[in-house]
Amino acid sequence: MNTEKQLTVKVISFSYRRGIPEDNSGNGGGYVFDCRYVHNPGRYDEYKPLTGLDQPVIDFLEKDGEITEFLTNIYALTDAHVKRYIERGFTNLMICFGCTGGQHRSVYSAQHTAEHIHKKFDVRVELIHREQNVEQTFEANTGI
Repeated sequence: MNTEKQLTVKVISFSYRRGIPEDNSGNGGGYVFDCRYVHNPGRYDEYKPLTGLDQPVIDFLEKDGEITEFLTNIYALTDAHVKRYIERGFTNLMICFGCTGGQHRSVYSAQHTAEHIHKKFDVRVELIHREQNVEQTFEANTGI
């Protein structure tokens, strides 16, 4: 794949209290999904010190299926967008997930979306959990 025209998808979890992340690519933004309607594990003491990367929080979020349905809809929308951006030779797409504290629901959603895109498309995915100070890069699957 020509790396000059390779798409990079930046997936970010954040807290609405600190504001929506800026798009530094020069494109002026992308998707911003609000996870606050999903039942919040942060309301319960046993989950407060954990994040959406921890198994007890994952189990809590997946128990009633609400987050799974939410992400199924997100995947349908973002898959179409990524596919079209690849076809058009675009180089940047930003997908953000916000919740109250940027710790549980948005982290879970961003992590799963980044992994989903990485598995499905030959693109570079940059994952940022802003409030957790965690960054991860999934390189393009060249050779697919």
